[in-house]
Amino acid sequence: MVVLAKSELLKLIHQGKIKIEPFTEDQIGPASIDMTLGNEFRTFKKARSILQAKPDFELSNDEITEKHYVSDGEYFLLLPQESLHAITREKLTLPENICGWIQGRSSFARIGLMVHITASFIQPGSSNRQVLEIFNVAPIPIALYPGTRICHVILEKTEGIGKYEGKYRVQETL
Repeated sequence: MVVLAKSELLKLIHQGKIKIEPFTEDQIGPASIDMTLGNEFRTFKKARSILQAKPDFELSNDEITEKHYVSDGEYFLLLPQESLHAITREKLTLPENICGWIQGRSSFARIGLMVHITASFIQPGSSNRQVLEIFNVAPIPIALYPGTRICHVILEKTEGIGKYEGKYRVQETL
């Protein structure tokens, strides 16, 4: 594993090999890229039926989830023991020889907010906004504001090339 440090990240961004839209250079840390929370959220509806997590399962099913849009300056209130999906404001485009990992920021972990629960891998060659699996393990409600630097992405070089062609390859919205 070769993690890309700030100088290499900036070089690849300036060369257009890694694209981040929108982007400001202050998003680049020593070995990661800060990503901000977008305006879209998806929550599970309260139900008495069983969620059938079968191979053909689709989360976008509006029968079990509902979408919420939060304007800049407003917030989404995440209650204790609740989870939701959110999406980054930034679209990240990677070349076929770089993959990545979404990680929560420690300042949010310290208050009991899990910013990304399980599926944190970003495939090489992908080009989309990153979906976040957020869970509140704190005993108090947490207000989530669009535009907050909620997570960071760590990129690394792959051995060989690959390109993600799965069903979420063009994720622009929840």
